[in-house]
Amino acid sequence: MKKIGDVDSSLDFLTEVVMEGRIRVIVPNLKAYVTEVWEYAPSKAPVFFNPVMALNRDLAVLVLQTYQKLVGKKVAVCEPLAGCGIRGIRFAAEVEGVRQIVLSDINPKATKLALLNVKRNTLEELILVVNEDANLLLSRHAVPFNRFDFIDVDPFGSPAPYLDSTIRALRDGGLLALTATDMAPLCGVHPRACFRKYGGKPMRTEYCHELAIRLLIGCLAMTAAKHGIGVKVVFSHSTDHYIRVYAVIKHGARQADNNIKEMGYVLHCFMCLHRETSKGIISHLKQKCSQCGYPLNVAGPLWLGKIFDENYSSLMKKEIAGRNLTHKKKIFKMISLIQKEADGPVAYYTTDKICDKLNLPTPPLIKVIDQLKSEGFQATPTHFNSTGIRTDASIKIVKEIIYSL
Repeated sequence: MKKIGDVDSSLDFLTEVVMEGRIRVIVPNLKAYVTEVWEYAPSKAPVFFNPVMALNRDLAVLVLQTYQKLVGKKVAVCEPLAGCGIRGIRFAAEVEGVRQIVLSDINPKATKLALLNVKRNTLEELILVVNEDANLLLSRHAVPFNRFDFIDVDPFGSPAPYLDSTIRALRDGGLLALTATDMAPLCGVHPRACFRKYGGKPMRTEYCHELAIRLLIGCLAMTAAKHGIGVKVVFSHSTDHYIRVYAVIKHGARQADNNIKEMGYVLHCFMCLHRETSKGIISHLKQKCSQCGYPLNVAGPLWLGKIFDENYSSLMKKEIAGRNLTHKKKIFKMISLIQKEADGPVAYYTTDKICDKLNLPTPPLIKVIDQLKSEGFQATPTHFNSTGIRTDASIKIVKEIIYSL
């Protein structure tokens, strides 16, 4: 993203003009709203705008274009928490086959700015801007033939308060995108807050970001099941301070029941780093580690099913070529890693954590992966952590390999 101008005189707050993707938009001048270095500028500005989320928006463009090509028809899109409108305007300008986009925000200053940005990019015919509460807007679109094909929920914090209305406002086969930035609860710093919002217990482990995604998907799946709806996750990622999930919904009690079967628990031993899963919301959980006998810690209930779709990732990668993306190389690398780990088991090991336990220097990741593969195990790097290995080998085997290198 690059700056290309300064202040717009029709607004009563300081702004600047930036370019992202193919569009130019007016955004709050974030430097004007902070007095201390530690302050979070986007939340202090009169209209929410976060330049760090450019990668998130780049990926959203790729996911939506992939979805549109798969369904083979023009799609109706909604962004109920639009802020300055940059995401929805990028959809209109960069995604082929968009029929209509509804941008909404409860903040009147945000809708005024979003409308200015729509006009600035001459997209009035495609985009409708409204000033309304997100849940109210989505509820108005809950009736058949008035639903959206794609809804992008990108709040400041948890998407949990918007799940029911989002699911109801999507057509059968529609796609939803959820962002969660409340990583402290999801990663186990505030477990009670996590259970309150997402209905599952988190755990502070080296793979807590994956558990965060599984807690969010679990909450989505259980919420959808109440409406007799199932979900299929097509893409997810953990980046910087947030997690992101994309899922297609399918109407039908059978789909919902199948999703519930994918719920369960992750059991973790903090002594030897062994981990295992236990399927079923109501299930008898082991108390002791099968490897060392130490008491096990539990995360869940959460989603134990797939959190990536390899084919969808492959199609997304094809969409990168020829696009003006802010983080093109980073996205290509991320999707490539996700493709490799898509069919791997739940959770991953990190070599630095294991070596810290063993009091050994950390070997090159590729050497550990190659050795695991040579011994017949599945092993891939993971986008979650640069020292992470997703493998079906036991912790005992992984430790033996690290000892031997």
